[in-house]
Amino acid sequence: MNHKLIFRAFRALDDLESCKHFRDGHVSVLQDYGITNITTNNDEWMSNPYIYVVVAELEDTHEIVGGIRVQISTKDTHLPVETAIGKMDPRIHEIVAMYRHHGGVGELCALWNAKKIAGIGISVLLTRAGISIINQLSFKTLMGICGSYTLKMFRNVGFVEDRSLGENGEFLYPNPDYIAWVLGIMNAETLDTADPYDKARMESLRIQPVQTTIEDGPKHSVEIQYNLLLQKAVHE
Repeated sequence: MNHKLIFRAFRALDDLESCKHFRDGHVSVLQDYGITNITTNNDEWMSNPYIYVVVAELEDTHEIVGGIRVQISTKDTHLPVETAIGKMDPRIHEIVAMYRHHGGVGELCALWNAKKIAGIGISVLLTRAGISIINQLSFKTLMGICGSYTLKMFRNVGFVEDRSLGENGEFLYPNPDYIAWVLGIMNAETLDTADPYDKARMESLRIQPVQTTIEDGPKHSVEIQYNLLLQKAVHE
């Protein structure tokens, strides 16, 4: 089945209806995997003015079938990675505070896609899209937390494991059946730790955030209509 998708970026506060569809789809996918205790699996993020969203929509029905979020760190709210592992390793708070005071820091989180579009490489496309909007948000360092099944993909787009935390970088999260890693892109502006192809695609989306592109997936190509130009951007 050939899919045509729209990738659309917006501030969470500006489109609560889409946020609710994002939440419902994400919860459904997590439940399929037996995961019910993700720390940010709630509605609080929808009212946070420092959260931005990229959604994947089917072109014909506009059904939201995937998404990812970018959250900017402030002194008043914890990033999801802090909430997730703070009790296991409190040093995460010091690391985030350090980055926040040296150019700002945000987190890429809540990546998901519906089963109906599984197998066409949407995860990496959403991840690249999420990273590509950061130049509109003016912070320097990007963090994240990922499982073993997405570690290679996150490395490709420029994330590097922080092995100073946990057990050589590893945490049992969201439950003892899973191993997670805390990740950072040391410079989310230059993307200098990303693989050349991924870096080129993200730079293209930064230069031209509105574009239609045929993206090569693991099984077949998919047409993406990107609209990643943020209407409102706020930061400290």
